[in-house]
Amino acid sequence: MASPHINLSLRCLPSTPRFAPKSHFLNPNSNYNTKSHHYLPNPIPFSSSNSALLLNSQKMSLFSPSRCTYVTVKSHVPAAAATQEKPVSGDRMLVYVPPHPLIKHWVSVLRNEQTPCPIFKNALAELGRLLMYEASRDWLPTITGEIQSPMGVASVEFVDPREPVAVIPILRAGLALAEHASSILPATKTYHIGVSRNEETLQPLIYLNKLPEKFPQDARVFVVDPMLATGGTIVAALDLIKERGVENRQIKVISAIAAPPALQKLSEKFPGLHVYTGIIDPTVNDKGFIVPGLGDAGDRSFGT
Repeated sequence: MASPHINLSLRCLPSTPRFAPKSHFLNPNSNYNTKSHHYLPNPIPFSSSNSALLLNSQKMSLFSPSRCTYVTVKSHVPAAAATQEKPVSGDRMLVYVPPHPLIKHWVSVLRNEQTPCPIFKNALAELGRLLMYEASRDWLPTITGEIQSPMGVASVEFVDPREPVAVIPILRAGLALAEHASSILPATKTYHIGVSRNEETLQPLIYLNKLPEKFPQDARVFVVDPMLATGGTIVAALDLIKERGVENRQIKVISAIAAPPALQKLSEKFPGLHVYTGIIDPTVNDKGFIVPGLGDAGDRSFGT
């Protein structure tokens, strides 16, 4: 009997985009709610107002890949700052809030102050798995070919294992959110960044940097940070990554919960960036915590 064999043409399909295409800005029209709708073929221009998510409307879009989730978040940014004219970039930062019921479920488990540490950590890992699944849609290079199945020859398509996705959890809570990355992605490389935050100034301090000197030219990078609150930590991490040759469009940020101050900073500094989050909360308090949020994700994950 002939030995099984696989005959693959090692190339990316022309129809498979190497990076997600640009999208249009959609219009949220409520004070703070999330509604799922089928995709609208004619995008509605976003109208900035004091009660809307005050993130430069020329640079940012909020919706999910297959079913659009419109989000409006009340912001405390002064009206004068909202109306200030800023240069328009050809790219927009995109924020995706996938409307999957399992994502909503795990966010709810994380919010509950009665959730014990082991269950909290597991919920964070499951939420990360779902968000990375959504974020990898139409993003991974593939190889096509033919293999011998038990019943005959079959045309197949694999994710190209020669181009592993770089997964970069920001310590320490990012470890939990990124825990299942290797279970859903056929090929990954994990690099770590440790960032602490001064509780008085809220400024980030980088205490660990295990990034390579240079990323491959077409690298795909998941930056995993559960809480996008003031934005200091994620901006510091992205600055380090970009110094190593990675463009904004090659990066996708995975977070459990995001808030307007962080999204504002990201939209201004990193046009073309994609952010995937479980939910967007309306405010950040004077201690830098998201409200209602879920507390300190690191403390609740590891019990310390």
